[in-house]
Amino acid sequence: MTETRLRFPPSPTGYLHIGGARTALYNWLYAKQTGGKLILRIEDTDGDRSTEESIQGIIDGLNWLGIDYDEGPYFQTEFEEDHSNAAKILLGKGSAYKCFCTKEDLDSKREAALAAKAPLGYDRTCRNLSVEEIAEKESAGIPSVLRFKVPERSGLLGYDDEILGRIESNYKEIDDFVIVRSNGKPLYLLCNVVDDIRDRISHVIRGQDHMTNTLKQVLLYEALEAPLPAFAHMPLTLDTKKAKISKRSHGEIVAVQFYRDRGFIPWAFNNYLALLGWSDGNDQEFYTKEQLIQDFSLGRINKSSAIFNYRKNDPKFFTDPKAIFINEHYLRTMDISELAKLVQVELQADGLWDDAYGAEKKQWYETTLDMIRERFHTLKDFTTLGRAYFADDFIVEQKPLKKNVLKHEGLKEWFPELAERYAQLSEWTLEETERVARELATELDIKPGIIINGMRTVVTGQLAGPSMFDILIAIGQEKVIRRLKNVGILFA
Repeated sequence: MTETRLRFPPSPTGYLHIGGARTALYNWLYAKQTGGKLILRIEDTDGDRSTEESIQGIIDGLNWLGIDYDEGPYFQTEFEEDHSNAAKILLGKGSAYKCFCTKEDLDSKREAALAAKAPLGYDRTCRNLSVEEIAEKESAGIPSVLRFKVPERSGLLGYDDEILGRIESNYKEIDDFVIVRSNGKPLYLLCNVVDDIRDRISHVIRGQDHMTNTLKQVLLYEALEAPLPAFAHMPLTLDTKKAKISKRSHGEIVAVQFYRDRGFIPWAFNNYLALLGWSDGNDQEFYTKEQLIQDFSLGRINKSSAIFNYRKNDPKFFTDPKAIFINEHYLRTMDISELAKLVQVELQADGLWDDAYGAEKKQWYETTLDMIRERFHTLKDFTTLGRAYFADDFIVEQKPLKKNVLKHEGLKEWFPELAERYAQLSEWTLEETERVARELATELDIKPGIIINGMRTVVTGQLAGPSMFDILIAIGQEKVIRRLKNVGILFA
């Protein structure tokens, strides 16, 4: 194969979770780095669990992450004829055989093997049935599965894993495995190989949980006379208790959409996923898209499992602190025009967007975002912690309310007075707003901090933030005056 071709083949039985997203990202990075192609193939053969909602969720998750694919989405069920034809070829050339053993037969054999402390596995009862014996069982209506006939060879079967090195097993330790069910439906083991051969897949990058299948699939490639792709088995993504991350066990907190809906920046989350099991060896933490494509390599993927340190019971920092840390970095350092586009989506979703922010008030919009982003963690903070800059219906937090407002009864009179003085200003500047506030504090013989800190809480609802007078300029004269006049509501 001259072209690098990879695939991401999710099962549409739930949302795209972070383990699957990391697999998709690594395949995408390698495809981009080598000038190859990435194919999206939906493995929807589990008809009972596959749903249209899950399919759309997977596609939406990839789109949000910016993981684009060059072909697809293909659907495995569209190629059932290919799978069945491959099974017929294997049967016709003697690489597979019909097995008429019932579940009861197999259970009995297993119990006997356990009692005798013999190796478990199929004993190949049906491997050498004659044509007459097969015909007799079929005429009697006995159902059969199709088993692959593992070659009776001495020595080792193996392949070179791009991450784990040489992987081998004795031929004698590999059972004659089922490739077609009794209902005629080929199993994943065969379907996956047939699809990869048809799609000319050159590299299979997937989780280590698939390794139990790989040696069997090597045999299928050999029997179907197809070139073997390069295999790279990534370590699994585990939780803090060393349990495998899964949709069923961990719920929405491991879903990509969970992080999208909580205001993570797409590339920041990709950056985090990339480091969840890979490093360049130099402890670098932040990568542009171009840098990561250039520096990524299969050989630098860790051999040990990655730990996803989620915090399910922490409503603020609900996920791995490193994910938050990386997101903060991008939010606070990315080009302000790019940030403005992302924040616009959040403001629109909350009904806070004003078209003027993209036109005559664009400079104000970007300057304000640049000022307030220094203390924010996710994009959602712009519509919660930063809501006061875009609307009057913001929440006043209890801690600053008690500390900076309610303990100073005089503010009920002082702030309306300050509002009147601010209304007299012909120039709404840093110098003038600060001068007026400090003059009032001097006249009242109180510390300026009582006025300044109280204003912060009344005007923004927050305990901390940018310089108070920068805040006043950003929020604007009219809104500041209105909020100061309404201070009495907070004492009610």
